Amino acid sequence: MVGREVSTLEVIKEIEKDLIFYDQSGGGVTFSGGEAVSQIDFLKSLLKGCKDREIHTTLDTTGFCDREHIFQIKDLVDLFLYDLKIMDDYKHLKYTGVSNNRILQNLRQLSLSHDNIIIRIPIIPDVNDDDNNIDAIGKFIKSLRKVIEVNILPYHNTGMDKYKRLNIENLLSGAMPPSKEKMEHIKKRLEGFGLQVQVGG
Repeated sequence: MVGREVSTLEVIKEIEKDLIFYDQSGGGVTFSGGEAVSQIDFLKSLLKGCKDREIHTTLDTTGFCDREHIFQIKDLVDLFLYDLKIMDDYKHLKYTGVSNNRILQNLRQLSLSHDNIIIRIPIIPDVNDDDNNIDAIGKFIKSLRKVIEVNILPYHNTGMDKYKRLNIENLLSGAMPPSKEKMEHIKKRLEGFGLQVQVGG
């Protein structure tokens, strides 16, 4: 384990060092992980600190967390980047180790009360790039009250060494990034549901 414990104030002081860049670019702070919501009290205090300083906040989340945690912080988050991977629950469990029921329920509830959500879909060949899964995702997103756009993200294998170092089985061993043609096919298929879709992002 590499790292150190820090206080909310220490992190806020680091964030404040870049205030001039936020002002010029219109940017802000993105909280990600792992799953940032798993440290809900720390995350909430950081979000409040940013809000007090009028710093734009983005949360990158898998949505795999207690629903009340999402709702404790939703009004402190300006933009949600919400991951969706696989709609079939059995397949989701196989590749991620968890059911997608909580993820989908949390997203549906969040969309009822938050106006700034971008869905991010990592496209992994032979795992979630088939038309059935893409159509199921498109249909689900279309059923939500409001989503700004969908980002489809081509899979990359830059993290493969971590599996070896941690002695963890890699179910995606040998997987290659999808072709540009495949990404364009998926983009058009999702656009068929009336969604605004960007490749990358």
